[in-house]
Amino acid sequence: MSMFCFQCQEAAKGSGCTVAGVCGKKEDTAKLQDLLVHILKGLALAADASGNVDKQTGLFLAQALFATITNANFDNAAITALIKQAMQRRDAIRAQLNCSCDDDCLVWSGDESEFVAKGGEVGVLSQPNEDVRSLRELLVYGLKGLAAYVDHAAILGFEKEEIYTFMVSALASTVKELSVDDMIAQVLKCGEFGVTGMALLDEANTTTYGNPEITKVNIGVGTNPGILISGHDLKDMEDLLKQTEGSGVDVYTHSEMLPAHYYPAFKKYSHFVGNYGNAWWQQDKEFASFNGPIIMTTNCITPVKDAYKDRIYTTGMAGYPGVQHIPERTPGGSKDFSAVIAQAKTCAPPTEIEQGEIVGGFAHAQVMALADKVVDAVKSGAIKRFVVMAGCDGRHKTRSYFTDLAQALPQDTIILTAGCAKYRYNKLDLGDIGGIPRVLDAGQCNDSYSLAYIALQLKEVFGLDDINELPISYDIAWYEQKAVIVLLALLHLGVKGIRLGPTLPAFFSPNVAKVLVENFDIKAIGTVEEDVAAIMAGK
Repeated sequence: MSMFCFQCQEAAKGSGCTVAGVCGKKEDTAKLQDLLVHILKGLALAADASGNVDKQTGLFLAQALFATITNANFDNAAITALIKQAMQRRDAIRAQLNCSCDDDCLVWSGDESEFVAKGGEVGVLSQPNEDVRSLRELLVYGLKGLAAYVDHAAILGFEKEEIYTFMVSALASTVKELSVDDMIAQVLKCGEFGVTGMALLDEANTTTYGNPEITKVNIGVGTNPGILISGHDLKDMEDLLKQTEGSGVDVYTHSEMLPAHYYPAFKKYSHFVGNYGNAWWQQDKEFASFNGPIIMTTNCITPVKDAYKDRIYTTGMAGYPGVQHIPERTPGGSKDFSAVIAQAKTCAPPTEIEQGEIVGGFAHAQVMALADKVVDAVKSGAIKRFVVMAGCDGRHKTRSYFTDLAQALPQDTIILTAGCAKYRYNKLDLGDIGGIPRVLDAGQCNDSYSLAYIALQLKEVFGLDDINELPISYDIAWYEQKAVIVLLALLHLGVKGIRLGPTLPAFFSPNVAKVLVENFDIKAIGTVEEDVAAIMAGK
């Protein structure tokens, strides 16, 4: 069976990639990732049967799922190593249970030469029923998104065993014969734990680095050589800033690392000078002009170009063939960025691609500190509506919709955002309302919890019974699986009427899409003019 992947928004022809991924993933890599997920289901079955999901198993499962997120890891050797580890962990648990189950994902233990062929047998299309396939994949993709949040929190020492237990039982459920109602219940429960996982990561980040503050971030460049750090891992950012202090090397953020500037703990570093570039998909040109080394801490890496291949590094669950990988830190230690720093000292300063500043830092603590001002503006009519435009950016030309929508929204609206979708409009001059900027950036896609928290707090402030009574509309841009868990979290919180674009997920079968429309009023984006009118009418 050839590869088939439809987990991201850019699935070829809106249905699925069958020759190579639009993301750049090759067929053999896709099949290895399919086999890894298959074996992880076996590990989950064994761990679930044991009745005792230990932290080590839970964290490994989360990290391995994280490695299969779109644009995270293209390195066959790294995926192969994870497959072997998963089989070892699975078989160790089964030996303790004296298990005689014959599920394929439990018993298959081929050698490395068989991995790609086996991956071709156990991929998405091995489930022939499109509705069962749709619900199972929706759950798996939600778990992949949750896995990313769980891994980031664990790196900072924050874990919850109940999250691991759910992830194990949920993944195990995808190889069981469940009713449609039971599968839908699992998907919605994933949304519940999505809220829990995002709240845990928020606690981890703010406890460790402080609550984000309103911050002006420079988007120009200095005269020193620089290191560009991308992705989402704040612990990597901390390690890098400490190791570059006093070195004569400046540190710049890229894409989803931009919100690191908002944390008080990082403001003390004078060589932490600004943000370089835009969303992840423009990295091929921007990495070339940066001139210095680049560190990819998590997903969002695209096929590496020769122009910077000798100065890009991966770490964590990210990986790319032929690219140097920085190993994990030892317990209580730091990652070693010395090779990156040494290379940076030999490079020219970044080539300037823009000038100015952008403002962010509007996570929940900062927004609630302004709550009286916000409430007064709503009550006076100065603010008519909030529009949540969070999520992911991507290459599709249709994503210009989000820029056009931001520009077309009336001057009495506030845009709440998080994730790299903000790069479609965060550099526009959209003004303010009584000193409140019209674009409030809460941070990374990892910080989407802030947007839900703000909505729930406003519901209490206004004394409303239903979150849908708030003057808030949701117009979400999605790309990969972390956006899926954010969507499921919003559904769990009871949010209805979400617009999703630029296209609905290819993994929604017609029947599953119908259920979501009927129960949650999920809808595809329309034209800018139609959607602005509907949003302002509360529809």
